[in-house]
Amino acid sequence: MSKKLVNAIADMREEEALKLAKEMVEGGAEPMAILGAAREAMDIIGQRYEKGTYFLPELILAGEMLNQITDIVKPELAKLPEIERHGKVLIGTVEGDIHDIGKNIVSFMLDVNGFDVLDLGVDVSPQKFVEAIRDFEPQVVGLSGFLTLAFDVMKETVEAIKTAGLRDGLKIMIGGGQVNEKIQEYAGADAYGKDAMAGVSLAKKWVGVK
Repeated sequence: MSKKLVNAIADMREEEALKLAKEMVEGGAEPMAILGAAREAMDIIGQRYEKGTYFLPELILAGEMLNQITDIVKPELAKLPEIERHGKVLIGTVEGDIHDIGKNIVSFMLDVNGFDVLDLGVDVSPQKFVEAIRDFEPQVVGLSGFLTLAFDVMKETVEAIKTAGLRDGLKIMIGGGQVNEKIQEYAGADAYGKDAMAGVSLAKKWVGVK
């Protein structure tokens, strides 16, 4: 069933995807398994976008499907035992980039894994990140970017955080389409997450949660 859901989302069959998600919930499937299938589908969609077989309309539709599936699953998540809160994560898509599907998945997964998340949205300037770090006082900051132009802005954002005297004791992770270790080094971040669960694992490690 979850493979069917992955394929329905990845192939843009919205009605079928939502029907399958509802059937899985009604059949007692683990909420996290449903979200895992959605995440897997988003990875496929991202790859198709990079290859040029999918374009912006598909990304937008995928984001809408994800939001609807999240709404279907949320009541089930609420029934799970109350999660102990581990720490704070500030996240946003950097200036000049308006992609938010991956970021939204990461925000959601961090939330259900016990983090207080402040999501600044898309096209977030270095200065906005700096101000939010002062106000929110997170232990972890996530910089998201799908486009290659985001790499320079990630570097600028890390430098702005440093200049503001807020870098010490703060862990910065980056993520998005083309991000890898080289980009992480270039930007001056502490790590990169290849997907949402990698981001959750990093955040847990950094705040000392097993």
